[in-house]
Amino acid sequence: MKLMTFNTQHCLNYMTRNIDFDVMVAAIRQCGADVVGLNEMRGAGPHPEFAPQVEILAEKSGLTQYFFAPALHMRAGTYGNGLLSRVPVESAEIVMIPDPDPRKYNGYYETRCLLKATLAGGITVLVTHFGLNPDEQENAVQTIVQHLADEKCILMGDFNVLPDDPVLNPIRARMKDAAEAICGDKNTFPSDAPDRKIDYIFVSPDVEVLCAEVPPIVASDHRPHTAEVEI
Repeated sequence: MKLMTFNTQHCLNYMTRNIDFDVMVAAIRQCGADVVGLNEMRGAGPHPEFAPQVEILAEKSGLTQYFFAPALHMRAGTYGNGLLSRVPVESAEIVMIPDPDPRKYNGYYETRCLLKATLAGGITVLVTHFGLNPDEQENAVQTIVQHLADEKCILMGDFNVLPDDPVLNPIRARMKDAAEAICGDKNTFPSDAPDRKIDYIFVSPDVEVLCAEVPPIVASDHRPHTAEVEI
C-alpha cells in the first residue's frame, strides 16, 4: 500500500497562486498513492472559492473512497482535513482537538481536528494538522494517543514541529516514523526550497515500511511525503 500525506493549502497552486485541482491530482498520481491524508482542505460554502475539494480530488484522482473532516465552520465555508482511498472506507469520524484554555502564547490559534477512519481489513487511519503553538500541539498529541490502535494503524499529517521536538515523544513511543527509511532529503516545507521537515507518516510496529520518499514536487506550498508499506 502506498501512503501519502499532503498539505494542499486549499488546493492553491504554489506557482500560479490559483486554486488548481489538476496540479494536486497530478501530484497524487505521480506518487502512485493508494491512501492520501490531506490537510487544509475547503468544504462547500456560500463563498465562490469554497467547494467540496475532497470530493473533487476523489473524482479526478480515481481514489473514490473519501471523507472530509471540517475543523472550522466559517461564513465562507468549512475547512479541515481529508482522506482519499483506493481501499474501502468502512467508517469515519471527526474527533475535535480541544482548544487550549487558557491560551499560553500570543501566536495565532486555530481550532483543529483529527480525522479517524477504519479501512477494509481493520486498518485505522488518522489524519491531522497540528496548531502552531506548543499548547495546541500538546493537546493534539494527547488526543491522538487516545485514538491510536495498537495494530494496523497509520497516522499522517502536517504536525508543524521538527523531528526532534519532544512533543512527539508519546507518539514515537508507540509508532515508527516512516521517514527513517528515507535516504535522501526529508524536508517538506517550503516546497520550492524545503529547509524543514514538518509533515509525517507514522505507522504501528506491525506495519512494515518498505520505502519512503519526499518527492521533489512543487504543487502546494508543502511537498508530499510518501511511504510504501506492507500491512
